[in-house]
Amino acid sequence: MAASELYTKEARVWIPDAEDVWKSAKLLKDYKQGDKLLRLELEDGTVVEHQLDPRTMNLPHLRNPDILVGENDLTALSYLHEPAVLHNLKVRFIDSKLIYTYCGIVLVAINPYETLPIYGTDIINAYSGQNMGDMDPHIFAVAEEAYKQMARDERNQSIIVSGESGAGKTVSAKYAMRYFATVSGSESEANVEEKVLASNPIMESIGNAKTTRNDNSSRFGKYIEIGFDKRYRIIGANMRTYLLEKSRVVFQADEERNYHIFYQLCASSNLPELKVLKLVSANNFHYTKQGRSPVIDGVDDAKELINTRNAFTLLGINDSYQMGIFRVLAAILHLGNVEIKDRDSDSSIIPPNNAHLTVFCDLMGVTYQDMSHWLCHKKLITATETYIKPFPKLQAINARDALAKHIYAKLFSWIVDHVNKALHATMKQHSFIGVLDIYGFETFEINSFEQFCINYANEKLQQQFNMHVFKLEQEEYMKEEIPWTLIDFYDNQPCINLIEAKLGILDLLDEECRMPKGSDDTWAQKLYNTHLNKCDLFQKPRLSNRAFIIQHFADKVEYQCEGFLEKNKDTVYEEQIHVLKLSKFELLVELFQDEEQSVSPTEAQTGARTRLSVKPLKARATQSSREHKKTVGHQFRNSLQLLMETLNATTPHYVRCIKPNDYKYPFTFDPRRAVQQLRACGVLETIRISAAGFPSRWTYQEFFSRYRVLMKQKDVLSDRKLTCRNVLEKLIKDKDKYQFGKTKIFFRAGQVAYLEKLRADKLRAACIRIQKTIRCWLLRKKYLRMRSAAITIQRHVRGYQARCLAKFLRRTRAAITIQKFQRMYVARQRYRRMQDASLIIQCMLRGYVARQKYQQMVREHKAVIIQKMVRGWLARQWYKRSLEAIVYLQCCVRRMRAKRELKKLKIEARSVEHYKKLNIGMENKIMQLQRKVDEQHKDNKNLHDRLTNLENTYSSESEKLRNEVDRLRGTEEEARVNSNRITSLLEELAKLKKELEETQREKKTIEEYADKYKVETEQLVSELKEQNTLLKTEKEDLNRLILEQAQEMKEKMEKALVEETKQIECELNEERSRYQNLLTEHLHLEARYEDLKEEMTLTMVIPKPGHRRTDSTHSSNESEYTYNSEFAEREEEASRGPEDVPKAPLDMSLFLKLQKRVTELEQDKQSLQNELDRKEEQIHRIKATEEEQRNRARGAELEYESLKRQELESENKKLKNDLNELRKVLSEKPTAAISAPGSPAYKVLLDQLNASNEELEVRKEEVLILRSQLVSQKEAMQHKETMTEAMFYAEDLQKMKDSGEITQAYLGLKEVNRLLESQLQSQRKGYENEAEVLRGELQSLKEENNRQQQLLAQNLQLPPEARIEASLQHEITRLTNENLYFEELYAEDPRKYQFYRISLYQRIIDLMEQLEKQDKTVRKLKKQLKLFAKKIGEMGVFNQVENVSPGQIVDEPIRPVNIPRKEKDFQGMFEYKKDDEVKLVKNLILELKPRGVAVNLIPGLPAYILFMCLRHADYLNDDQKVRSLLTSTINGIKKILKKRGDDFETVSFWLSNTCRFLHCLKQYSGEEGFMKHNTTRQNEHCLTNFDLAEYRQVLSDLAIQIYQQLVKVMDSILQPMIVSGMLEHETIQGVSGVKPTGLRKRTSSIADEGTYTLDSILRQLSAFHSTMCQHGMDPELIKQVVKQMFYIIGAVTLNNLLLRKDMCSWSKGMNIRYNVSQLEEWLRDKNLMTSGAKETLEPLIQAAQLLQVKKKTDEDAEAICSMCNALSTAQIVKVLNLYTPVNEFEERVSVTFIRTIQIRLRDRKESPQLLMDSKQIFPVTFPFNPSSLSLETIQIPTSLNLGFLTRV
Repeated sequence: MAASELYTKEARVWIPDAEDVWKSAKLLKDYKQGDKLLRLELEDGTVVEHQLDPRTMNLPHLRNPDILVGENDLTALSYLHEPAVLHNLKVRFIDSKLIYTYCGIVLVAINPYETLPIYGTDIINAYSGQNMGDMDPHIFAVAEEAYKQMARDERNQSIIVSGESGAGKTVSAKYAMRYFATVSGSESEANVEEKVLASNPIMESIGNAKTTRNDNSSRFGKYIEIGFDKRYRIIGANMRTYLLEKSRVVFQADEERNYHIFYQLCASSNLPELKVLKLVSANNFHYTKQGRSPVIDGVDDAKELINTRNAFTLLGINDSYQMGIFRVLAAILHLGNVEIKDRDSDSSIIPPNNAHLTVFCDLMGVTYQDMSHWLCHKKLITATETYIKPFPKLQAINARDALAKHIYAKLFSWIVDHVNKALHATMKQHSFIGVLDIYGFETFEINSFEQFCINYANEKLQQQFNMHVFKLEQEEYMKEEIPWTLIDFYDNQPCINLIEAKLGILDLLDEECRMPKGSDDTWAQKLYNTHLNKCDLFQKPRLSNRAFIIQHFADKVEYQCEGFLEKNKDTVYEEQIHVLKLSKFELLVELFQDEEQSVSPTEAQTGARTRLSVKPLKARATQSSREHKKTVGHQFRNSLQLLMETLNATTPHYVRCIKPNDYKYPFTFDPRRAVQQLRACGVLETIRISAAGFPSRWTYQEFFSRYRVLMKQKDVLSDRKLTCRNVLEKLIKDKDKYQFGKTKIFFRAGQVAYLEKLRADKLRAACIRIQKTIRCWLLRKKYLRMRSAAITIQRHVRGYQARCLAKFLRRTRAAITIQKFQRMYVARQRYRRMQDASLIIQCMLRGYVARQKYQQMVREHKAVIIQKMVRGWLARQWYKRSLEAIVYLQCCVRRMRAKRELKKLKIEARSVEHYKKLNIGMENKIMQLQRKVDEQHKDNKNLHDRLTNLENTYSSESEKLRNEVDRLRGTEEEARVNSNRITSLLEELAKLKKELEETQREKKTIEEYADKYKVETEQLVSELKEQNTLLKTEKEDLNRLILEQAQEMKEKMEKALVEETKQIECELNEERSRYQNLLTEHLHLEARYEDLKEEMTLTMVIPKPGHRRTDSTHSSNESEYTYNSEFAEREEEASRGPEDVPKAPLDMSLFLKLQKRVTELEQDKQSLQNELDRKEEQIHRIKATEEEQRNRARGAELEYESLKRQELESENKKLKNDLNELRKVLSEKPTAAISAPGSPAYKVLLDQLNASNEELEVRKEEVLILRSQLVSQKEAMQHKETMTEAMFYAEDLQKMKDSGEITQAYLGLKEVNRLLESQLQSQRKGYENEAEVLRGELQSLKEENNRQQQLLAQNLQLPPEARIEASLQHEITRLTNENLYFEELYAEDPRKYQFYRISLYQRIIDLMEQLEKQDKTVRKLKKQLKLFAKKIGEMGVFNQVENVSPGQIVDEPIRPVNIPRKEKDFQGMFEYKKDDEVKLVKNLILELKPRGVAVNLIPGLPAYILFMCLRHADYLNDDQKVRSLLTSTINGIKKILKKRGDDFETVSFWLSNTCRFLHCLKQYSGEEGFMKHNTTRQNEHCLTNFDLAEYRQVLSDLAIQIYQQLVKVMDSILQPMIVSGMLEHETIQGVSGVKPTGLRKRTSSIADEGTYTLDSILRQLSAFHSTMCQHGMDPELIKQVVKQMFYIIGAVTLNNLLLRKDMCSWSKGMNIRYNVSQLEEWLRDKNLMTSGAKETLEPLIQAAQLLQVKKKTDEDAEAICSMCNALSTAQIVKVLNLYTPVNEFEERVSVTFIRTIQIRLRDRKESPQLLMDSKQIFPVTFPFNPSSLSLETIQIPTSLNLGFLTRV
């Protein structure tokens, strides 16, 4: 295919760009051969000219079609090149928020710098068991692929995670290990998977640090091998570490930190146990403050230390070891603060008493003098002497830092060894999966020894990766039998040889390290001399003589030689190590005991795996030991070689982590940084290898389905392969562009895009033709409609014009006539108006003149009145002034006269005569006073006498007065309070008086204004009257509105009641769900407990235990009772065995944990059960009250009928019993002649019996009469009370309506309350009187009982023939006397006598019932006696009948009468022996085949048989037999479910039978609530001796367990069908097309042979339904099962839809909706629409609708938000992000539209969980469903082999 065919106008290409790396552009004209310029238009509209390279003339890369953009696999792209890869990753990362993408066998993971909800357990469960290509890319998919290949191929696996620092390598490795721990579980309950995960926080704390690129960067490489057993469950793990960055301990660059553990300790220094470490803030230590960034945003170091310590504890490192680790770490920090000073130029010294060195020595347990000395000195050993040489300051500081690094490295290795020990497998490892978390390619401004080792490791990994990719490509071509052509790919072996070969860089470095005076400069010169100009990959920088450049596979890297030798040697001095070895600190000694020799300047830290075994030190010669020491580079090369051997022996899986930007911004993509990493990690190399061959691969069926539109009908053949071959030969002329394999077609790069272009052109042409035809048809139809409309309009218009003309003529003639009469009328009106106007003017004028005259007269009259009033006022004023002057003169004269008279009186008062006059008055007064004194003396005497009398009474009243005083004191307190209130009231009164005065003043002013407003008031009155009428109408409207509102309130209350009921039901369902979940967990723990017991049993040599049960009371939890009893038995038997029996290796801590957990679960279960019972009781109570209200009206009528029926039945039974008793007594006579039928004695007894029967009949009739009277009186009283209350309330209501006086109603209610209280008091007195009467009767009955006992003793002494006569005579006499006594007693009160008679007959009825029960017992005993007699007869006992007395054979004439009747009267029971119980359980449960029973016999037959056996045990009153049968039944059902729990038919069968058994226990329990629907015969079959309510709860729990097992079985059957049938299969053929796929092939959507379709699901559902119906399962339970099945279908389908980008398209939404409609149709066919199953599919329906609706405008967003109420916000956004067009005519969802949706839905309160819980099981209920089947009609078929059961 020529380039001109692809580079045409409008074709899109990629051109290089300095900022965005690549930019998209569009060709403005066709490319022609030889053109040197391309005219392009960028996406922003800019037109540019692109210059082609004149040497190569390479055209720019073509852009893929839009439908291929955003693919899950980069190899699915038609054009495979760098810009296509970069753009695809950017679209997925930015637009779709997808961080994972496949690139062939590589998973590319882009760090989102944000927490995403895609790593939960639900996501793990969704990926578990799925093929790698069937789900969207994910780290879980890679982990599942590794796990599956390990199990399938029996080959070890490796997951290689690489990338730059900050790209997310550690997190990816952590999630992979979490996946293995979740899906596999562990072999033992030692929580190995938890320990594997717990190693992560430990290794992160001691091996991770903050760098400029990553807050949690791993500064070491690690390879974790997770071991599995033969069942592929985790049994252990092992960790190898590589190249720990020790230099970080003593130095950190700006914005970086030391290892996390140091900051965690400093942040927790205030803890009491860490006080001894003497730590302070991290800013105070030299080793932690150099980076000037001690805090990480969002990280709490103190909490992280708690997590680290918890992880240590979980891995078995106890608190003492943890404190030892913290001591070593704290000592390292204090060592860094040790200050070293210059003594002179060649020596240094530590100042004495250095505080930090003191703390270091205390923590490490060494002496201060030795450590301070050897930190500043070293020992030189020669052949003859030993010298001690001091250090300069710089060298001493370096030695101190080297010691700190060495201690930390030793501690790191020790922790790794202990972690490995904790994770070590206790059993043999079958296989493993390795997770390699290793540093990616690194290049910085300054690159040193660490970067060199890292890049060397990446070179080795890249070589292994290239070889693996090449191998896979070769295997694919060979498998499809494609001619293999050698693909040229980059081989980095020369670069590896440059580093590790002989005389390579590492070899020269080790050689220089062995030189006594070796330096970095000399080493650099050796490199230049050896490799410069000899190796193309080695270069020398222009401006430096101490650096070199290596051309790595990813990029050129310049390394600085400074520090290479020192880091390679890892210098640590022997003397310092020797001081540490002499420490008293045990952990420190343990750290250095594993060294095989002393440490010298050439020793280095090993990076390989070390073991925990401690070896003794061996004394070796120093010289010989030096020869075997290895450098860091040499050890790293060896460990890397070991790693490569391990990886080559496993199947590798690659995860490449990409860092999208350097600023840690969430979902921000920097193209330049991404391209650098893509080149470095080998992704582009994978693309290049794929593009060099045939990258696009299609199966023949997929190709045919996709490109069927390019074929003609004659090209389509039955052979798909031949059809595709013929079509391709026509479409693509160049045969080198494709190859035909066995199952696939292979295309070269670009061919799929070409085919897509042809397909789009064909579809576009077809669309244009369809549009043309439809538009023509529409326009013609429009033209015909317009023509017809025009003709119709013309016809109507012309008719309208004619009618208008006729109407005009008629109007003209009428107008003339109207004008004539109108003009006449106008003239006459004008005349009349003029006449009326003249008359009015005259009247007005005359009135005006009269009014003027009248007003003048009024004014004159008023002037006269004013003059009169003024003249009178003036006269009165003059009179007042004159009168006042006269009065004043009189006062003056009288005052003068009074003064004169006063003088005269003063003179007379001094004279003697005046005193005499005064004394005469005084004498009289003295006499009067004397008389008064005498009278008072007499009164005093009288008072004295009275006082003496009062003193006598005082003592009696003093006590009363004291009490009164106390009361008065309280009153006084109240008075004080009241006095305070009085003062306040007085103040208020004064204020009120003032206000009153002010009010009076205001009143005066108001009165003045009153006259003014009087006229206005009169006007207002009229207005108010009008308003009053309006208000009346409004009042009526308001009344009507109030009635309507009352009705609305009533409806609202009803709705609220319904809602509250629904809420209670929801809470009940939640409680049920919690209870059933806890029950499931409890059962799981029980199963685990049973397994542990079995393991213990297998390891113990004890006899096989039988089933024995103690007499302990039955627990409500039957399972616990059973297991505990069995465990106790086994312990008993074990204790009885020999003492030397080996015991099982049981983990007692685990056992105690399980036992504690079981106890907690039982408590939770019991509390939930109580809560459930309470809720159900509440609902039952509500229903009972409603039922009682409905049945109250008809209760009276039924009462009489039931009493009468019971009376007749009991009487009939009584007569039968009397007859049988009489026969029995007669049979016991000593002689047969006396008691023979027809004898006189026999007749006499019969006569007496008849007389007694007649007496009983009379009494019975009296009882019936009295009861009928009582019932009628009760009904009359109720009716009267009801009528009286109704009339009373009606009258009151009428009063309230008539008068509207609420007070009257209130008074009436008070009267009614008083009346009710009085009635209540009278009733209470009556009840008390009745109680006294009953007490008296009880006492009399006691006396009567004693008398009867005496009489019985006397009767026993009488001869047998006189006993019956005496007893009957005595009973008749007693009854007669009693009746006479009570008739006399209650003669005056017939009501009491009536009550007595009623109670008497009630007792008679009770006695009859007791006699009936005893009669049943007698019949049973007689039957047993008959059986025994039959057995005795068989033994030959009756051969000696002639020796038997005649009295012993009396039964012979009676036996033929009784036996036939009793044999036919079956009681609905099966009798069995105790020893046959095991056989019963075996034949009826363990070995029963459900299919035969379901087809041939009645449903639930095993349940009926078991219950009838249980009835017989209850009938015998044998509690041991009842308990044993129930326990055996429950255990048998559990055993068969454990054995065949994966068989749907078995589980369904026993669920149905368990429910039927539970219903039988309820139906025949004797409780009234369960006996409503029973027949009389069924009520007779009720249990009589035992209450099995607790066992009903146990059976209910068992039914829940079976139901959950049934759901699991259905789930396992449906799971493989759901995704294939609901999503992948095209139910509507031709709607959806298959898109190109990459290396990860998905399951085909075409229905091949063996794939599941929707019909498969429907057939399976029908099979489930028919099986349950055959087993007789309750209809309500079937509905719940169907609802659960539909929920599983909907949840699994939706979850896969949310995790599969290729399924989110418009056509797939149509297919899903069609499939859902088929499921709904199935529900209609089965009459299950009311089961709630359709509602469980609502989320799936809304997701399908979401795929099909418009997604552009704000209106569309609003419609989506209102429509998708069953989907969460995360699910809606996920579907919109995943929406993928299948054809070019569809459009993607824009980012702005998705943000609009998020804004509108941000107020929703919902769970952030993305996936639905497909494992959720709805709480199940078992509604009571009584059986109409009579037990006596059930017979046992011979096929059940239950011949040992006897029908009773």
